[in-house]
Amino acid sequence: MSSLNQALRVALDNRQSLLAELHAQGTDCYRLFHGSQEGASGLTIDRYGPQLLIQSFHNSLDRESLLALHAQVNKHLGLETLLVYNDRSQGNSRIDRSDAVYKADDAALEDMVGHEWGLNYRVRGRHAGQDPLLFLDLRNARGWVKDHSAGKSVLNLFAYTCGVGLSAAAGGASEVCNLDFAEGNLAVGRENGALNPQLPTMAFIQSDYFPAIRQLAGLPIAARRGHKLPSHVRLEQRQYDLVLLDPPAWAKSAFGTVDLLRDYQSLLKPAVLTTADDGVLICCNNLAKVSMEDWRDQVLRCAMKIGRPVRDCQVLTPGADFPSLDQQPPLKTLILQF
Repeated sequence: MSSLNQALRVALDNRQSLLAELHAQGTDCYRLFHGSQEGASGLTIDRYGPQLLIQSFHNSLDRESLLALHAQVNKHLGLETLLVYNDRSQGNSRIDRSDAVYKADDAALEDMVGHEWGLNYRVRGRHAGQDPLLFLDLRNARGWVKDHSAGKSVLNLFAYTCGVGLSAAAGGASEVCNLDFAEGNLAVGRENGALNPQLPTMAFIQSDYFPAIRQLAGLPIAARRGHKLPSHVRLEQRQYDLVLLDPPAWAKSAFGTVDLLRDYQSLLKPAVLTTADDGVLICCNNLAKVSMEDWRDQVLRCAMKIGRPVRDCQVLTPGADFPSLDQQPPLKTLILQF
């Protein structure tokens, strides 16, 4: 057995009890191999319902290794999963190689349904974006929202494919609003809603983060220096009982720059102001180079500075399928009670 297959076997054995727990709660989307912490940096193996998504970020997998990993996972799960291999080591995950083994079967690339916390989610092995349609390390946050959203108004910022919004709707939220710049992301969010017809309808706002959140917070909108203020969605000032802030690491628009390393405060301040008194703000930072301790101090200072001191702050860690040897996982999540 190769060293890679040995590492995968250890990872699968370590997940035995977790997988049983996840299956019992209605979840079949999870990480089976977290290479950076389990012996193969740059390699991830994820299950999305009937699909097995293998991705390499540093070095391409050779034919034999890819087939061996797929067979090993199938044997362990007792399933015949549909394989999709995205080699992202060259910066492009959507070009297959000439060898037929690297070409995913047509069946593997069809629209499928995965499940988490008993909810249905659209999954695709390949789509217009680079990343999977459901970020698995945020599963615990979606579960927390599902358990704590009854009767609450919920605002899901940087909503991506609206998994947090769907969880809030399933938890009995009185109102759910998903906000994202990309219409393609919200379109998947609408698909997710349609896949769960028993849930109330969610609202969707396509907008750049800065003009939308600043209007909701009652703050003026400013364009980036040297740029004319573009047209934007008009929103009324208001607050929500539960707000989720999960921004990308970096992005730039005519309205401002998302920079989790140098300027988290510009994202956080209006989100705090949009959170109701006695409300909850869940904020995330996915930069590995930022320590939890430093970021948490920064978040608490920012809230205090704008007159909204945090009454309680909890740390929410990713699931056990995302192990962290130094207990500093890249995704950091804080639950702030005002």
